[in-house]
Amino acid sequence: MPHQIILTDRAPAPIGPYSQAVRAGNTVYVSGQIPLNAAGQLVPGDVTAQTHQVLRNLTAVLAAAGLQLADVVKCSIFVKDLGDFAAINQVYGSYFDDATAPARETVEVARLPRDVEIEISCIAVGA
Repeated sequence: MPHQIILTDRAPAPIGPYSQAVRAGNTVYVSGQIPLNAAGQLVPGDVTAQTHQVLRNLTAVLAAAGLQLADVVKCSIFVKDLGDFAAINQVYGSYFDDATAPARETVEVARLPRDVEIEISCIAVGA
């Protein structure tokens, strides 16, 4: 199946050999986003501030693909400390409501790129 690379300057550029997202048919696979701004700088602040930035990045990449958060069917959340789950979940819930909440998993990991607190990837399906 042919695929299309999705790239926007409204989210941080890839810092390795990968794409911000790839469309295959009606499905868009968004690479893990960390709390970098579009200029590639780490956003200061706690896990709440970092989670907001990650979700803004996901929103920007999805928009470049002609999609929105309501089109997301699956998220994968990677965190350095599951003790931050409540704070992350509160921010996450402000972007996804009960009607649009995708399937997801949250996994604690030993380390993330640039030593950030959180990374989120997602899969979205559009028309």
